[in-house]
Amino acid sequence: MNAITLGLETSAVVMADYGRLLHLVDQVILGFFVLEIGLRLFAFRSSFFRDAWSLFDFAIVAIAMLPTSGAFSVLRALRILRVLRLISVIPSLRKVVGGLIVSLPGLASIFVLMMLVFYVFAVMATNLYGAAFPEWFGTIGASYYTLFQIMTLESWSMDVVRPIMAVYPYSWAFFVPFIACTAFTVLNLFIGVIVSAMQDQQETVAEVERVSMHTETRLLLDEIRALRDEVRQLRREREYERA
Repeated sequence: MNAITLGLETSAVVMADYGRLLHLVDQVILGFFVLEIGLRLFAFRSSFFRDAWSLFDFAIVAIAMLPTSGAFSVLRALRILRVLRLISVIPSLRKVVGGLIVSLPGLASIFVLMMLVFYVFAVMATNLYGAAFPEWFGTIGASYYTLFQIMTLESWSMDVVRPIMAVYPYSWAFFVPFIACTAFTVLNLFIGVIVSAMQDQQETVAEVERVSMHTETRLLLDEIRALRDEVRQLRREREYERA
């Protein structure tokens, strides 16, 4: 509801007709958020600050409490961050975020690898095409940006490569390997690391659940055996009394 309200506030037509009502609804929802955080702080006390998702919720609500007038007017745009609280509420979203966090070390290594590949190709492109196409490859920075555009496959052929091929016919031998190394290889490594991390996390959760289920089953069996022993003992006592 808060997400819909904040989205409607971006419409000048809607704000002209229902602006006061939308602001009221926004403040009421914020009040519920603050009340919920206050109750959780009262209930969990110091343990509240040891839970990462609780700290995440606290930060989101704290940002929403900052003033949105004067020098802080830019913070009004940050109110939409409240929508991110859905991540801490929906278990499937928490698993996705957890998988992303677990994959960060592997992603960092791949990012460094990609920067090295970009640097090599940027230096080569600056030396090869900088003189004829300074707006694209005149400096290392310009070469980085142009190569990034090519990696995303955004208008790379007609707007960049084909004009260069008109001057350097064999320039395809530079750009095709670059696209193969980046768009089709390195980026897929990012996806592979993330998927692998999510699978590992899912297996860890499943293993924990299996262990918990096994423990509960063992406790239940122990209780059943104890009940059987008590029933046998009661039968023996009853037979002894009859005798």
